[in-house]
Amino acid sequence: MNYWLIKTEPGSWSWQDQIDAGETGTFWDGVRNYQASNNMKEMKIGDQCFFYHSVSEKSIVGIVEVIKEYYPDPSDAKGRFGMVDVRAVKPMPEPVSLAAIKAEPRLDTLALVRQSRLSVVPVDTASWKLICKMGGA
Repeated sequence: MNYWLIKTEPGSWSWQDQIDAGETGTFWDGVRNYQASNNMKEMKIGDQCFFYHSVSEKSIVGIVEVIKEYYPDPSDAKGRFGMVDVRAVKPMPEPVSLAAIKAEPRLDTLALVRQSRLSVVPVDTASWKLICKMGGA
């Protein structure tokens, strides 16, 4: 299994929206960055992702699971980008803020810290376990 972090603006798609999507989950679309898109191409069914609220909250608020691998995003008129489907697994008992992540020296190589504008980034296993511990998951 691989681990990822996916970002969303809570005003566009929130953790509650993801919960409301239920067991069938929903598509994760709108990615228009080649590096983020390439990361999505690497996602496999069963991979888990931190669900990160960007903009005002800047924190990991839940965990989702990939339930459908990369396929074309119909909202991309040029056909260059795709999407995956995800479903909620569980909320993060204590949201883990970006400030807390940046304050933890063991997380200084995390792509969230190094490439802060990228909306889909990989998370190594050690960082995944540490962030889960920080959030009480």
